[in-house]
Amino acid sequence: MLLAGCTGLHAPQTESTHLYVLDAQPAIKAGQEKRDLVLAVGAPRARPGFNTPQMAYLRQPHALDYFAVNRWADTPSHMLEPLLVQALEQTKSFRAIVRAPGPVSADIRLDTELIRLQQDFQTQPSRVQFTLRAQLIDVVGKRVIAVKLFDESEAAASDDAYGGVTAANRVLQRVLGQLADFCVNASVGQ
Repeated sequence: MLLAGCTGLHAPQTESTHLYVLDAQPAIKAGQEKRDLVLAVGAPRARPGFNTPQMAYLRQPHALDYFAVNRWADTPSHMLEPLLVQALEQTKSFRAIVRAPGPVSADIRLDTELIRLQQDFQTQPSRVQFTLRAQLIDVVGKRVIAVKLFDESEAAASDDAYGGVTAANRVLQRVLGQLADFCVNASVGQ
């Protein structure tokens, strides 16, 4: 009798996790001149709070929160690496683009740090804020060639996680184009 009564109980409903990717496809124009340089792309690092698949947002200054059931498929820095390589390959300005560290010696190396990727709900509509620091290094000469901070934001189409994801990919598309131009222009004379 007791067992028959338990069959009417239902398992609690849990909302399934939604996974999202950064997959921006930048429109990169080929460079004017191909350099005889091998460019190594280092694995992007991320600042504390952003080295997680959790999707970050702000409701008040200095208070980072994360969506409960919406996540990145991987950490944003890991998803960013192949996109950086792809954007730089599209410039056709270098003899080769390789990932660092690797077996191929490079002439110059790109190091990046994801400073922030967050959806800011302090404004209406909410905005995605994306900040990336890039450093181009002369590997042979062991010196910094150039450093640039890319700081962009994009209004979200909707004030939810998916609106933030689409805004993040739009802003990333712009930053990838700017970063590719930065690498091409800063490597002149190397």
